Amino acid sequence: MTKENLMDDREQPRPLAGQHFHLIGVGGAGMSVVAELLAARGAAVTGSDAHASQAVERLSAAGVAVHVGHDAAAVPPAAVVVVSTAIKESNPELAVARARGQQVLHRSQALALAAEGRDFVAVAGAHGKTTTSGMLAEALLHAGADPSFAIGGVVSALGTGAHLGAGRAFVAEADESDRSFLNYRPRVEVVTNVEPDHLDNYASTEDFEGAFRDFAGRLVPGGLLVACADDPGALRLARAAAATGTRVQTFGTVPAEQLPGGPVGEGHVLLTVLGSRDDGTSAQLLLQLGDALTGPVDLELSVPGTHVALDAAGAWAAGLELGVEPEQMARCLGVFGGTKRRFEDRGEVAGVRVVDDYAHHPTEIEALMRTARAVATARGGRVLALFQPHLFSRTQGFAERFGAALAQADLVVVTDVYPARERAEDFPGVDGATVVAHLPAGRGVFVPGRQEAARQVAALARPGDLLLTIGAGDVTELGPVVLAELADRSDLAGRSDLAVRAEPDPADRPQAGA
Repeated sequence: MTKENLMDDREQPRPLAGQHFHLIGVGGAGMSVVAELLAARGAAVTGSDAHASQAVERLSAAGVAVHVGHDAAAVPPAAVVVVSTAIKESNPELAVARARGQQVLHRSQALALAAEGRDFVAVAGAHGKTTTSGMLAEALLHAGADPSFAIGGVVSALGTGAHLGAGRAFVAEADESDRSFLNYRPRVEVVTNVEPDHLDNYASTEDFEGAFRDFAGRLVPGGLLVACADDPGALRLARAAAATGTRVQTFGTVPAEQLPGGPVGEGHVLLTVLGSRDDGTSAQLLLQLGDALTGPVDLELSVPGTHVALDAAGAWAAGLELGVEPEQMARCLGVFGGTKRRFEDRGEVAGVRVVDDYAHHPTEIEALMRTARAVATARGGRVLALFQPHLFSRTQGFAERFGAALAQADLVVVTDVYPARERAEDFPGVDGATVVAHLPAGRGVFVPGRQEAARQVAALARPGDLLLTIGAGDVTELGPVVLAELADRSDLAGRSDLAVRAEPDPADRPQAGA
């Protein structure tokens, strides 16, 4: 099947005008995106969330009626109810919808509905998918393709993670954590890595990798899998998919002929990093399809990190598959200015630069630390980290790896675990100290209270330092606390030790939530 025929075979979208959708937990990153897209398709949309937030304010400004707090009375009887995996059956709104016999959709099913009639591009992987999908969406927008997109983070330059465009492409961040990525029928899949995570929902590494093989099997006939060959799991996926006759392209920093087992699939994008700065990366891209070569094409990124350049290589391959010219796609990728919470500058006070990052898996933290070290070295300073572990199960399973990754910082303050959907009582003895136990002596300390942890890490800083707030929970709110503490200090000489107070502050602990 040719690309042209594949594009013409898109399923015709069902009309949504006149339909009503009610989203429980609408303020969440993924749910708020779905709400915006359904509203843009002409549906009536309402929602609820436990707390007010910027996302709730944005939705309200866009005409989505949002009820703060969960109340059965807030659910319109005729609405299709949309939930995420985090919403429990005991939620009063879900309970009343079940009792009435209302249709209930998972968030991913609602997103698939919003994407009908488009060339669906699903970006998956244990990490890197937000950056890759955001980069691809912004590049396609600058290329004039006017894509739709649904991304779990806010693209900095666009101010949103959702857009319903007039073009054929629909770029979505596909969530593997609860297998909901299996609800999609993509035309293109980009897999950044297949590194085991969410083992609270998967029985084993084999089970996790099996879900990705099922994901590759969801491609429409003639669709393309783009997989990172630098990641062993993604390379195994590529070989398994190619063996079933699926179209496969790989990308990575190693030439195709040097890959373990040799080349795989119909082509390979070779990324060559030429130089890295604290404000960007220079690289070249070369696509080999059989005996035909495209490139080398220059790539100038305005965000730092070799891992970001690798994400760009995958996005470049997807853009070419969607019909963008190679040089144009590379230029448009260079416009990308990052997504919120991915090496996001929060400010600088008296020579101390504060950066916030969503990294919550050891591999993500390793990549973050490599970038942070390069930036700090250029500034003549140290790397300081304030880390909030996310999920007790992840903290327990990866404690040693978290310690090894964070050991790349000079000084580390670890605060309480952000529980999200889990309960502390189900994981006795697991807290931030579980991570600190795997850090070199004298390099880390556990400070349970978030506010106190922010004050303590600020007390350690001195001019030239790069100070990171790290994690997928509400640690992101602590950047302003750190900056205010730095502004209040008169000496800014900074401490070199970690002899700090570590008393818990019960009122400061993060609350369990979706």
